[in-house]
Amino acid sequence: MENTGMNTAPASSGAIPVPAATAVAVAPAEAPDLVTVPTRQGLEAVDIIRRAAGLPGGVGPVLHDGSDDTLGFLVPPGTADAWDMPGSACTQTDGRGMRFGDVSPTAGDTGWLLPPEAVGPVTDPEVLRAALGEAARLIEAADNCR
Repeated sequence: MENTGMNTAPASSGAIPVPAATAVAVAPAEAPDLVTVPTRQGLEAVDIIRRAAGLPGGVGPVLHDGSDDTLGFLVPPGTADAWDMPGSACTQTDGRGMRFGDVSPTAGDTGWLLPPEAVGPVTDPEVLRAALGEAARLIEAADNCR
C-alpha cells in the first residue's frame, strides 16, 4: 500500500486525515484522540468554550476538513474509551497521520482551524461535552425559529 502521507482511516471511522506536510509526527503513546462533530455544532462549541472564561484549559487544537462537513477536536488519549456524545464520534489516533508544525493548509484541504501552536495542548473532554450539548441546544432553538 502506498503511503500518501495522510491518515487513510475510512470516513465512517470519524477520523479526519491530517496533511503529512505539517512536520513532526506524534508518538503513539502520546497521541491525542479525535472527537469529530458536524461543522456547525463544532464552530458553536469553539465559540462557547472561548467565551466561557470560567472553563479550565480552553479549547485545544481543532481540525477542519476540506469538505466543510466536520471539525475535529484533539482530546487526551483514552477519551475514546468512554466517549458517548450523540452526534459525534471519538477515535483513537494512536499517532496515525498526526503531524504538527507550522505549515498552513491550502484552501480546500483538511487543516487546522486552531493550530496546536496557537492554543492549548488538547481540549478537556468534559468541557467539550458541555459545549457540544449547549451548541446543539442553540442550533435546535435557532432552527425552530424559522
